[in-house]
Amino acid sequence: MISTFAARLRGIALAAVAGLVLAGCATSYPPAPVSAADAEYNYVIGPGDTVNIVVWRNPELSMSVPVRPDGRITTPLVEDLPALGKDATTLARDIEKELAKYIREPVVTVVVTSFVGPYSEQIRVVGEAAEPQILPYVQRMTLLDVMIAVGGMTEFADGNRASILRTSEGNKQYGVRIRDLIKRGDVSANVEMRPGDVLIIPQSWF
Repeated sequence: MISTFAARLRGIALAAVAGLVLAGCATSYPPAPVSAADAEYNYVIGPGDTVNIVVWRNPELSMSVPVRPDGRITTPLVEDLPALGKDATTLARDIEKELAKYIREPVVTVVVTSFVGPYSEQIRVVGEAAEPQILPYVQRMTLLDVMIAVGGMTEFADGNRASILRTSEGNKQYGVRIRDLIKRGDVSANVEMRPGDVLIIPQSWF
């Protein structure tokens, strides 16, 4: 009788542990959509970017300058011009307007040569990544691209319980299967990122 009772208790305990394991492997978030990139996405300038400014027929006004932490740039004849959140074409037109005060019909070309992007569009990776960090968003960037950039996961990571916090959708959260993607080569687990996404990789419960 005692052995039968003990066996039943052992069975109940094993079932409970199995339930916890299954719960730990699952995520309560809906799966992230495979396609997320905006076909009309246009890169905008952020603090830390470097822009190459070319003023036609005025080499003395042409140079590469960094975008300051306050989002502004300074060039000869143009001081403290806002660059944050503008694309290269818009910034070029703004520089032309400023230079028109000093030279006749200036023609300006702006090329972004070092990319960081605005804080609101950067990809952040937190938790059990090998190298948690902030990455500049690149059009068509995928989850796999992000994991390669951060060096994969730590040995304590629970990759299949990872999630993406999508700030562009009011902080909606999606589940992703990083372990299946990078450990098992399951390309169906690869999804596109969006500007401002936060990738959260939790620690394994066991």
